[in-house]
Amino acid sequence: MLEQQYNIPAVGSAASNIVKYALNHDFQYTNGSPIRYISFPFPVAGQSQAVHHKYVFESKDAVSGKPMMQAFIDALTAPLTEKEKYKGPAPEPSAEASRYLGPDTEERLHQLFKDNDWTDYLPIVLPTEERVADMLKGTSRRPEEIIKVLDWPGGRREVTVERVAICAVMAGARREHLPVILALANHIPFGNSTSSMANMILVSGPIRDEIGMNYGLNVMGPHNEANSVIGRSYTIMSKTIGGLHSGKTTWSTLGSTMQYNNVCIAENEQALPEGWEPFHVQAGFKPNQSVITVATGWSYISSVTEAKREYPVHMWMGEYMKALTMGAATVIMDPSVATLLKDTYGFKSKVELSKWFADNVEKTVYPSGNKTKPFQESSVNVIVTGGGGQTTWFVTDFMLSRNMVLAGGSTLIDEWR
Repeated sequence: MLEQQYNIPAVGSAASNIVKYALNHDFQYTNGSPIRYISFPFPVAGQSQAVHHKYVFESKDAVSGKPMMQAFIDALTAPLTEKEKYKGPAPEPSAEASRYLGPDTEERLHQLFKDNDWTDYLPIVLPTEERVADMLKGTSRRPEEIIKVLDWPGGRREVTVERVAICAVMAGARREHLPVILALANHIPFGNSTSSMANMILVSGPIRDEIGMNYGLNVMGPHNEANSVIGRSYTIMSKTIGGLHSGKTTWSTLGSTMQYNNVCIAENEQALPEGWEPFHVQAGFKPNQSVITVATGWSYISSVTEAKREYPVHMWMGEYMKALTMGAATVIMDPSVATLLKDTYGFKSKVELSKWFADNVEKTVYPSGNKTKPFQESSVNVIVTGGGGQTTWFVTDFMLSRNMVLAGGSTLIDEWR
């Protein structure tokens, strides 16, 4: 806009790990404008001012090979080439592949899926025409119906019911899981960053029992089919339809093992203390509605021992929350912890507990030493799940929203049956 509308020279700068994306994928599928880029070394975050100074004044631009400052000057002053004068919409993406791959041996087809980065590199169920047709019996929606259209991280990709059914087959899901996975498809691709972003899938309402989800013993472990395949489908959808591929459209330094299952859990609504509402009811849905909520976060801190009546566990949780940096917190706790908090410390609702955290958790800002309260009541959420066998809990920065209007993070599953 600066260049084309106001004739002001502009230069994009990108870290060396993503400059190929900026020069190729971003231009080809997103902006349609051949922006000049300068590429500086990586990493950038957490480096000292001296390192940044060295990047600018001593390193070379990875695109042109010139010294960094000279590359900036040349990019801002040299006349545009004919190619760089291009104006208009982004070029049309290449034609999509056929819906069918054609027959081949099972071994070669499995390898093809891996070669194209269409899997999580665990064994998949090959999505044959018959299997996909059977999966589609799990919904009344038409196969060609478009759930949403993705334009990031490149290209215009329609998320159709059939494509979601294909991913559900690959993940090992059954027909009865499809409405949940279709609702989940409204939230692809999953959150990703250059750090270690992870995701959380929370299922609420009657569907939990209809499909046999685990919200009791070992709720976060690999011990339940529905929890496992629904969580896995989010990864497969995000990689295939969502276009997330390592080194091409995502560059996470460490990544997260949570992205294999995406912390797919259900709330133990039956074990909630009196007055403590399920999350979806807090968000404005009715108790008899089935809802899926997706959250994104970076930090996941486990309690090191069980909660006890002799020590106010909410104060301990608050200490853990000081380590969170995104202004949001979700505390995931066993039902026994929720009961202790209500009966011993008088928290009559989740909202009361969230308000206590907002009012009492303080962080010290360095180097000034000033105190700040990083959380609002609405940004702190409590999820009760687990088997009631031990008073343990987790503190996370997964960002759940209870505001149906603003969230965009909750979808009614019932609409996808």
